[in-house]
Parts: sequence; C-alpha cells; structure tokens
Amino acid sequence: MGLNTLLMSDTPSPHTPSPEMRPSLPDAFSSIRVPGADASWFRRFLAFVGPGFMVSVGYMDPGNWATDLQGGSRYGYTLLCVIMLSNLMAILLQALSARLGIATGRDLAQACRDHFSPSVNIVLWLACELAIIACDLAEVIGTAVALQLLFGLPLLGGALLSILDALVVLLLMNRGFRYLEAFVIALLGVIALCFGIQLVAAAPPVHSILAGLLPDPKIVTTPGMLYVAIGIIGATVMPHNLYLHSSIVQTRAYERTPTGRRDAIRWTTWDSTIALTLALFINAAILIVAAAAFHTSGHQDVAEIQDAYRLLSPILGLGMASTLFALALLAAGTNSTITGTLAGQIIMEGFLHLRIPHWARRLLTRGLAIVPVAIVTLIYGNRGVGDLLMASQVILSLQLPFAVIPLVMFVSDHRKMGEFMISAPVRVLSWGVAGLILLLNFKLLYDTLAG
Repeated sequence: MGLNTLLMSDTPSPHTPSPEMRPSLPDAFSSIRVPGADASWFRRFLAFVGPGFMVSVGYMDPGNWATDLQGGSRYGYTLLCVIMLSNLMAILLQALSARLGIATGRDLAQACRDHFSPSVNIVLWLACELAIIACDLAEVIGTAVALQLLFGLPLLGGALLSILDALVVLLLMNRGFRYLEAFVIALLGVIALCFGIQLVAAAPPVHSILAGLLPDPKIVTTPGMLYVAIGIIGATVMPHNLYLHSSIVQTRAYERTPTGRRDAIRWTTWDSTIALTLALFINAAILIVAAAAFHTSGHQDVAEIQDAYRLLSPILGLGMASTLFALALLAAGTNSTITGTLAGQIIMEGFLHLRIPHWARRLLTRGLAIVPVAIVTLIYGNRGVGDLLMASQVILSLQLPFAVIPLVMFVSDHRKMGEFMISAPVRVLSWGVAGLILLLNFKLLYDTLAG
C-alpha cells in the first residue's frame, strides 16, 4: 500500500478544516511493516514495540532523578506510592495519546491546529516550545554532570560537548526509524542494568519497599514531604511526550481501516504500558537506592546528583556503584535528547506547517538550552546548576495543562474519534487524572514562586 493510498484513506472530516493533510514525520510515516492477520500474535505485537519505549525516556530523565533522589534520602521508602501513582497516570495519558494518533491519523499538534483558532494555536505552540527547551535544559545539565563525574570535564565544557548529539540523531534518522528505536531501547537496557546492580548491592528490606507502596497520610500532612511528592508527579508526566506519542505510532503500516486501527490501538497500548512499567522500575530503583544508601545511614540531606555519586560507592561497599550511577545518567541524558528532537519537529510541523532539517532543529533547541547553563555556571558555579534543574521542572509543570486538556477533550469527542471515542468511565477517570495533575502542578508552581 503506497503513501498516497494511505493518505487518501485519512481524508479530513468537515470537523478538521486543515487544508494540508501531510502526516507528521512524513519520511517515517507508515514505514515499518506490520505482519498480516495470519501471523502469530507475538510477531504482530513485536511490530508495534518501540514508540512506547521512546516516550518512556521522558519519565526517567535527569529531572526525575533529582526528585527521586531527594524523596529517597529524606523520607526513605514512603514516597514509593507517589511514584507508582504518577506512573499509572502516565500509562493512561500515553494510551490516550496513541489512541488519538491512530484513530484520527492526526497527532496532537495537528489536532490542535485543526480545532483551535490561530491565536490559540500560537499560544499552545509557544508554550510547547518553552517546555521542550526546559526539558532540554535538564538533559544538558544531566549530560554535563555525567561527563564531569566520569571524565572530570568542567560543567561548561560538558554542556558545550552535548551539542554533538545532534550528529547521533541525524545518523540514526537517516538509517530508518527502527534503528532509532533500537538505539533508545539499548540505552534503556543500560540504565535498567545499572540500577539493577545497585539495587542488589543496596539490599533494601523487602517489607519496607512493600510498605512504601501503600499510601501514607503523612505525605499530605507533612509540608516538606508533600512538596517533594508534588515534585515527583510534576516531573513525571512530560507534556511533549503526549505530542510525540500521537505521531510516532503512525510509523507502523497498519491497515487504515476500523479493524486495522482497533488492532493497532490494542498493541500500542500494550507497548506503552510495558515500557512505562520499566520506567516505574527505574524511578522506584533510584528512590530505593537513595533510601537504602542515604536515609538509613544518616545522609538525609542528599539532593544533588554529585553528592549521590560521591557517597554511593563507600556506603554500598561496591566500588563501581558510583560509576554505574554516572553511566546511567549519561544514557538517560542521551536518550532524552533523541525524543526531544523528534517532539520538537512534530510540534513545529503540526502547529506551523514548518519543517526544518533535524540537525538544524537539534542545534537550535540545544543552543537555547546551553545558554542559561553557561550563564549560571559562570556566575554561580556548580551549585547553581541544581537550582536551574529544579526551575526547568517548574517550567514543565506550567506547560502541562496546554497538552493534557486538549488531549482529553479530543479523545472524548465523538466527531473526531467516531467509534474510537473513549467510554464514559474512562472519560471520568481521564478528566479526574487531568484535574489532579493540574492541581498538583499549580501547587508546585505556587510553592516555588512563594519561596
């Protein structure tokens, strides 16, 4: 089935007035073959594996590390339930995002452009670009810190060196989308292996972990704990991931028919659920290692990545623990870079119908992220970078409503979704999750600004 045929089957309805129906990431659109109905369920499932793992990257970036480290060192295992809750929310929202892309043939940015007025779309686009720069800021800091810890590079030098990852993205995109997915999954495997080894070395008590998975009223009644809990949730759901997922699920060459779309929705939901469960494991592992290593040994003030690196090996009694920690951080920063580049391209194409080369997009975004890192490093030194990392998470929380509300609104609209509109119970749950996330994020923002 050719590209023209596929596009014809996605003809816009009267409710999608956009004159241009070119898919986002047109070079990758419908480029990955899906086995026919006679193939085994496992082969069909494998064809859809990839997009979920690419969006899961955003749930274990350096911003998450900062909040998880703080939560584990200060409050032990108590906030494990918050990590679990935030990941369950993420699983729901990412499933909705994939459903929108498959059911309508439009990603979230395109759907916004079709639905809202030009002035609203400009606001949404600017908010989204700001979020991507904020996310890239966290990646620059994470990569720079990792290079400093592993090779002794100064933070400013590491930040400048991180711009070279544009070449990696360009190379992989030219090879094909499957290569990009394979690279991301391989780095996720490195992160999981690093923390798996540290978990074994930390030997946390199982009963404490199980107790931490149960909600504790102290989380709400203790101001400091509540603040960290809100930070964990605020850092978990990445707004640009919702735009990204709705686009990259369309890289599969599934049949653009009701049956084909229904099948694709089922497999992509499994893909993202499994991938985000891995993200849950990694986030939980960071908190558990911090709790076992720092909270129980009297180092309850560990909140900086550098401090964690310095203390891990001597406390755990494992010489390579610190190195594994830094290596995982480098893999996380590199991974987030790839998905950030794609998300930026999708947003620019969707809102503006503007397409620029991936390398140019990467250099532009990364350049805008490096400038504040360079300024803060020169003025305040290494300590100021930690505050900048926290500020990036606040900026992300500001943008979240601009992505979550349109998403839930679109998947609840029968005119857009047809038979794929979410059911009434899922609608209630989705709006409830959206409301809770927004409430918590606004509280985080208020508390941060209020000092």
